[in-house]
Amino acid sequence: MTLLKLAWRNLVGAGLRTWLNVLVLSMAFILMIWGKGVVDGMAYQLNDAMTNIEFGNGGQLWQSEYDPTDPLTIEDSYATIPEEVQGRVAAHTAAPILIRQATIYPGGRMQTILVKGINPEQKAMDLPTDQIKTGPTGLTPALIGQKMANKSGLKVGDLLTVRWRDANGTFDAREVEIVHIMNTIVQTVDRNQIWIPLKDLQEMSSLEGQATVIALDEPFEGSPKSPAWVYRDIDYLMKDINDMIKAKNFGGNVMYGILFGIALLAIFDTQVLAIFRRKKEMGTLMALGLTRAKVIGLFTIEGSMHGLIAFALGFILGSPLFYTMATKGYAIPGGMEDYGMALGNVIYGKYGPDLLIGTTTLMFLTVVLVSYLPTRKISKLTPTDALRGK
Repeated sequence: MTLLKLAWRNLVGAGLRTWLNVLVLSMAFILMIWGKGVVDGMAYQLNDAMTNIEFGNGGQLWQSEYDPTDPLTIEDSYATIPEEVQGRVAAHTAAPILIRQATIYPGGRMQTILVKGINPEQKAMDLPTDQIKTGPTGLTPALIGQKMANKSGLKVGDLLTVRWRDANGTFDAREVEIVHIMNTIVQTVDRNQIWIPLKDLQEMSSLEGQATVIALDEPFEGSPKSPAWVYRDIDYLMKDINDMIKAKNFGGNVMYGILFGIALLAIFDTQVLAIFRRKKEMGTLMALGLTRAKVIGLFTIEGSMHGLIAFALGFILGSPLFYTMATKGYAIPGGMEDYGMALGNVIYGKYGPDLLIGTTTLMFLTVVLVSYLPTRKISKLTPTDALRGK
């Protein structure tokens, strides 16, 4: 207790130097948590959006020839829906999707798109497919995204001519009615594509009972019996996104380390300077009976107190920032959606207990270590040399 009181008096007596160190340490602490929380929030948003909206929580079954990065594979990528998922399809917890290439003519212009057929009652993907139930007009209903609508100049109620080629290579055309425009942050279910009922597209393409991919709400156990289908789990489907997140995390960790180093350097320099300037004080303490171990403990406690005060100040100053980022987020500048990341217009930070407690614990332990290292020189001092300032 005596050492704590003495350490506190020394900190208060140092005046401006103490508060400058505390301010530097607290600002580094705030920026470290803020930056890591933003990266974690981006990762959470991307995973949540892509899983719920595009892939389904259980991954997907793909027709073995299907490659979403190669448009030339789409025309031949279809197969009979496997028996193993027929029950899920009937319960609407699996969503067969048939994908075909087509051409539309909005405003007299020609535009190549993908037509995707999906069951309006499906529950595997978070899409408003219930909007494409055939209405009183009898026309094939179509669902499009906001970006598709903006690019094509389409609006609800418009009739759109769609031309496609069926499984036999015969070209045909039909008018569809735009019944709903969805506002989604996942561009891969929006751009250059329209969604229509699965049965309509199967009938139009002469591909009854066929599908290209099947979105699942729960993982598929084992492997499909038919060689025409392969199972792609969430890890496979999210690989590109996860690789990008790892790259972002690496860059964030570099900045994390730089801020960490700046903060610790301030404590280290303060300790070195204190030992250099306060040798007579150390000699006096030793002459009065304070052991070398207790003198080392005194200086270590002083350095550690910098950390404790800085953490308290950091939480006081940083809490409004963390709360704002977690609830209101940061608005992304216009045009960022063109990069294709499913982040929407706002990035929200994610500041969980693991981030706050982990960062605080790591930083405090390191501050204690950095406070202790310079004090090892005290063990070599003798009271007489210290009193003479040597």
